[in-house]
Amino acid sequence: MLTDFMAIRFYIALFVCGLGFSQTTDSIIDGTKNTIKTIEVQPDSTQVKEFVDNEFAAQIDEKWLEELYSNALFDTIYKSVTELDFKDVDFPELPTDTLKARLKELDARTPFNVEYNPSLESVIKSYLKHRRNSIQKLISLSAYYFPMFERELDLYDIPLEVKYLAIVESALKPRARSRVGATGLWQFMFSTGKMYGLDVSSYVDERSDPIKSTEAAAKYLAKLYEIFGDWDLALAAYNSGPGNVSKAIRRSGGYQNYWNIRHNLPRETAGYLPAFLANMYIFEYAEQHGFKKIKPETAYFETDTVRVKQMITLDQVSEVTGTPIEALQFLNPSYKLDIIPFIKEEKYTLRLPREVMGAFVTNEDSIYAFAKAEFDKREKPLPQFFNADEKIRYRVKSGDYLGKISRMYGVRVSDIKRWNGLRNNDLSIGQRLTIFPRKPHVSTPQKTASTTTQTIKPKPISGEVTIYTVQSGDSLWSISQKFSGVSVQNIKEWNGISGNKLKPGMKLKIGKS
Repeated sequence: MLTDFMAIRFYIALFVCGLGFSQTTDSIIDGTKNTIKTIEVQPDSTQVKEFVDNEFAAQIDEKWLEELYSNALFDTIYKSVTELDFKDVDFPELPTDTLKARLKELDARTPFNVEYNPSLESVIKSYLKHRRNSIQKLISLSAYYFPMFERELDLYDIPLEVKYLAIVESALKPRARSRVGATGLWQFMFSTGKMYGLDVSSYVDERSDPIKSTEAAAKYLAKLYEIFGDWDLALAAYNSGPGNVSKAIRRSGGYQNYWNIRHNLPRETAGYLPAFLANMYIFEYAEQHGFKKIKPETAYFETDTVRVKQMITLDQVSEVTGTPIEALQFLNPSYKLDIIPFIKEEKYTLRLPREVMGAFVTNEDSIYAFAKAEFDKREKPLPQFFNADEKIRYRVKSGDYLGKISRMYGVRVSDIKRWNGLRNNDLSIGQRLTIFPRKPHVSTPQKTASTTTQTIKPKPISGEVTIYTVQSGDSLWSISQKFSGVSVQNIKEWNGISGNKLKPGMKLKIGKS
């Protein structure tokens, strides 16, 4: 793939050749001086045929180049939409005439082109027939997320219906991660998230922050609409990249309507807008189809945030406020290790239910003193804060293999092979590997008299299991920190624990991350 610099030179060369200029230029590549001579183009004496690009598509490319994406555009930006076959679906509960009338009503109140066509009818009926349970869960969950989405979208003059895009992208799961690494409610890739201000570090992934990621998505969509001037095309570009959309426009003969260029888009993008429109229709007419709008356990307006003044863990917050750890994890999904760090130049916040916010603020000093005392008692230091785009050099030791190293740093084996140009899984002792870690590496503590290791395979845990004996003064949090990649929630699930209290002598099953 061309670098930005090479791509710009390439476009300039084409431009100069196209005008028939003749010139000589010098450039430095890899420290070597190169002379590039452009020879004047001589037209064929027997036939001259002028090829004219599609003006609208060319303008898109020019604007997007200005956005510094140039030829890169996107490798893959967001989670692929499940492939749709658009086959006829027998669903007599929704007559075609009724659907046409409702889509016409919906089209009148939204800037999207919600026009009836057999493909859209197929998707809507398929969802209603085969996905009722999941749709009901999404409708209930949307009661929490949609109010915060609408606020951010309105700030950037984005149609409020765009909130339904998060359903297609992530099924409203803040920590959703696609097979190519797109993360969060709006499925940002690492580089795109960084471009739009989403920080990713050893402790925090703001792509999973509902407010910050929605703001970034709104900015990104606003730029796409500015370029395309059409919301359907903007959404298609959001999924597959502006380059794929401009190519589809060219291949279709210059059409600028999504449905006319759909057959020229990547397969997953061809089903992207129909999936979005189908979800929009179902949510807008949910009651007519028998879905219930259930109040969520926690509504957005029933929560508030406070800026942290010192490092603190969600487990500690749970202990002092009585709020279940699961609720805190739901409200604060961007903290990867359930730790809220304190960095002077950053503004990290804790979201809490309103009923405990007053008590937390009133007793802040005591709470932070408690947290510090807990940290001081730790058997090992907390992971060092680092930005996820920092690389490390790892020296291969005896007994190492790619799978083991990948788990240490929270990356894929394929990533390590790609970063180091490895064609197979063979490693040599002393070999140096470049790694871009996604999580800090903390060594598993040495086995002591209070721990015994045995290999069992109960249903909740796959692989090797450690039986840990609870000691006086232990907490779920302190135990989780003794095992690499293990969270408080992991321990609870593996042992069927609902609360946070432990008794000395209790046996806990600990699996490997």
